[in-house]
Order: sequence, then C-alpha cells, then structure tokens
Amino acid sequence: MKKSIHPQYFNEAVVSCTCGNRFTVGSTKQNILIEVCHQCHPYYTGKQHFIDTKGKINEFEKKRKLAEEYQKNLKPKKTAKNKEFKTKSLKELLLEI
Repeated sequence: MKKSIHPQYFNEAVVSCTCGNRFTVGSTKQNILIEVCHQCHPYYTGKQHFIDTKGKINEFEKKRKLAEEYQKNLKPKKTAKNKEFKTKSLKELLLEI
C-alpha cells in the first residue's frame, strides 16, 4: 500500500447518537454524529416516532391545512345534466349550417 494516499484509521472512533447512546467502532473519522441508532430506531424498539431535522413535517402539515381550507372554499362545479348525445351523420351536420 502507498503510505501517502490512505486516510488515517482510528480503531476507537466514538459514534454519538442524538438519543444519547455512544459506542466505538473503527473508522477514518475520530468522532461520528448520527441521528438514529439501534437503541432508538423504530424497527428495533417497536415505537414509532418522527425524526424531523429540517422541519419537513411542520412544512407538510401547513401545506395540508392550506389545501383543506382551499377545498372548503372552492365552489362545486356545475355538473352537466345527463344529456344523451346522439352521433350525427354528415348529412345532419351539414343541414344544421
């Protein structure tokens, strides 16, 4: 292996989760920050929770409420009466002119 092209490897890199869990792994970074780990992931815990780091859930809820208000204020379209349309022949179309 060439010595000048490989990053430094840390045998005891610390991984910190937002839930407070910490564990060590081998990595090229000395400190790693993660949002979800095996102790707080819904698949492993059986508890559902939302991870909203950029406010996307709140943004979606605002848009959904605006859409509901818009639908309430929207006037219903007038429906055409059930007219039976008869196909006309070329002769009938020319007679209408």
